[in-house]
Amino acid sequence: MPALSRLRRAVLTGALAVLPAAAVVALPAAPAQASSPLRVHAEAQGKFIGTALATSPLANETAYRNIAATEFNQITAENAMKWDATESSPNQFNFSGADQIMAFAEQNGQQVHGHTLVWHNQTPNWVQSLSATEMRSAMQNHISRVAGRYASNPVLKSWDVVNEVFEENGSLRNSFWYQRLGESYIADAFRYAKAADPDAKLCINDYNVEGVNAKSTAMYNLVRTLRAQNVPVDCVGFQSHLAIQYGFPNIQENMQRFADLGVEVRVTEIDVRMQMPRSSAKDATQATYYSNVVKACLAVSRCSGVTIWGFTDKHSWVPDTFSGEGAALIYDENYAKKASYTAVHDALAAGDPGDPDDTEDPSRPGTPAASAITSSGATLTWTASTDNVRVTGYDVYRGTTKLASTTTNSATLTGLTPETAYTVHVVARDAAGNTSAASETTTFTTLEGPGTGTGCTAAYRTVNSWQGGFQGEVKITCAEPVTSWRTTLTFPSTVTISQNWSSVRSGSGGAYTFTNAAWNGTIGAGGSTTFGFIGSWNGSGTPPTPVIS
Repeated sequence: MPALSRLRRAVLTGALAVLPAAAVVALPAAPAQASSPLRVHAEAQGKFIGTALATSPLANETAYRNIAATEFNQITAENAMKWDATESSPNQFNFSGADQIMAFAEQNGQQVHGHTLVWHNQTPNWVQSLSATEMRSAMQNHISRVAGRYASNPVLKSWDVVNEVFEENGSLRNSFWYQRLGESYIADAFRYAKAADPDAKLCINDYNVEGVNAKSTAMYNLVRTLRAQNVPVDCVGFQSHLAIQYGFPNIQENMQRFADLGVEVRVTEIDVRMQMPRSSAKDATQATYYSNVVKACLAVSRCSGVTIWGFTDKHSWVPDTFSGEGAALIYDENYAKKASYTAVHDALAAGDPGDPDDTEDPSRPGTPAASAITSSGATLTWTASTDNVRVTGYDVYRGTTKLASTTTNSATLTGLTPETAYTVHVVARDAAGNTSAASETTTFTTLEGPGTGTGCTAAYRTVNSWQGGFQGEVKITCAEPVTSWRTTLTFPSTVTISQNWSSVRSGSGGAYTFTNAAWNGTIGAGGSTTFGFIGSWNGSGTPPTPVIS
């Protein structure tokens, strides 16, 4: 959820007060005791459990990264994919934050929901001052560049194409988009997004549409009309910024009526705030709200999952927006699990056939065999594991580094370093989160690949720096078309790189080699791509500049 204008804050606060109240379902007296992460239970039921991530704590807080990686199988960029972050000046694009989110998802076997392409907030002033013709062209270009950048990346599954287009009474929001382009901008945005990324699910998203009310009915009528006109609206997002003092909306009934239109539904931004200070009673009520939302999604077959808008109160947007309110998430500000975590866990685990009684590990997978080896990839196959309930997936490791996750007994590895030996093994997992013994290892060596000296050049810049740390970015520009690239940065030995995105990193001691990720190795003649990283060094002042080879 972004920063809100004063007007929207007032509207949001007031509107929630008139949501229809419903009886609060009490928490089970004896919640399930299974200890598997949330994502394990969600995956077992064919759903996602997601969270919104901010780039700063993702780069700088170990607890934040670990929880985000372990508990969730879907992530949304809180701000890094919005217009002001990606195109603050006309046709000048910055994908460093968005690429950081994508890289984290790739590393942790997660899917990404893109948020958001067209919105009246967090859109630069230069867009708002354009003429109608210029604005439509800018919108098309922005969608093409942003959605198109990740179209070939398999972890990017969906986009919020248009966001918050309605007023509380169900009329279309009188935004600069509507004033300049009329209602047609909504359909145009979906068509542009479909052209940019044909495989992504395309969503319309709004707040205060969780229950059946004037605003959600207007959304329903719009979606029905757009789909009748063959506009590619695939899903509807319910933000669900709830508060315990305003009653619980009739969310399952509302989800089902949208699902009956043939669209996917999802909860995109749930948090449940309370008037401070916290108390055990307020925590219990909050927990029932979370539980009821998850249960509603589980009950509607076309509901794909639930995304929590952040997960720790330490980084919640709520206290800065709603005076005197907070504690809206499932972890507290010290990363301790709250009653709401248990409620979400138990709601997901209730339908998981492997939980809580299944304690038997899957059998050991067969030794992986490598084939189709290239400079940046390989295909692995192995004999499948067996399990007393069912095997739900496999993870491929190089040492302790996870290279891939798959639901079948084969995996395609991408983004590998050329001319490098890889010794890998496979671990199976079941619906209850039990894991097998590691398979026997196999070793293969990637082929020679083109480096930046083959028609490509690399340019480095320091994006940001702070005491003892910095963010670096490298732009690869190719005079000739290539299908993979590689470059080495040599820093003083005092520099350590801890995280990178849009690339695969190897090396240590100040010398680091970066190769392309799975989705950005192909660069056309005259084209370019960028990758970034977080570094630390023992010093002060300006971070050191690397030697590039």
